[in-house]
Amino acid sequence: MSKEIKPDQLSARSKKEQVEDMFDDIAPKYDFLNRFLSLGIDKGWRKKAIQAIAKGNPKQILDVATGTADLAIEAMKRIQPDSIIGLDLSEQMLAVGSQKIKQLGLENKIQMVKGDSENLAFEANRFDAITVAFGVRNFQNLNKGLQEMNRVLKPGGKLAVLEFSKPRGFLFKQLFGFYFKYILPFLGNLLSKSANAYTYLPESVQYFPEGSEFSSILVACGFKNIDVQPLTFGTCTLYIAEK
Repeated sequence: MSKEIKPDQLSARSKKEQVEDMFDDIAPKYDFLNRFLSLGIDKGWRKKAIQAIAKGNPKQILDVATGTADLAIEAMKRIQPDSIIGLDLSEQMLAVGSQKIKQLGLENKIQMVKGDSENLAFEANRFDAITVAFGVRNFQNLNKGLQEMNRVLKPGGKLAVLEFSKPRGFLFKQLFGFYFKYILPFLGNLLSKSANAYTYLPESVQYFPEGSEFSSILVACGFKNIDVQPLTFGTCTLYIAEK
């Protein structure tokens, strides 16, 4: 079981409430900061996740922790399913995503919904595929969130999870660790005008179960045929699982 990390360790409010407020605060600059702080590499990671579910030709896709709908929009362009539901706690992130969807003329294909990943308001066995990009480490109860996704996924359906991880190679690990711990929080907090959003990021990655540990949690939550793919020297990992 992973250790729970809150954006504000001194707050008595739930992690879920804090995460919602934190992403509401940074929503206007979220896309810019993603591109800037990752040097654009995050776009390639999302394409990998979409490729992982594309083989099953999914018609109904759920994008959990959709944020500003980057992955949902890219999945619609590349897979062209009948519909995608993007779900997120943050109303401000959903608002930014909805505007992007409208500008692309995809509002009849992608529906943005405010909701809790740990209490999904969908019937069992509804979706052909589920994606989560950099969202599972924000779950208050990781197992419950994964169990809920398993419940609403059709038998044989695919889950693709992208999450930050810690690189293994000594030199790159040191360089990335310095950037992730000092440079990224400083620039992220400064540019977003958030007090702690980008300080929380490396803390949450530090304590998130990754690799074989996360694979074991997926199995315990009802998934099988787990495939673990480290990306960009292990700074990100793509987990592919089947119900």
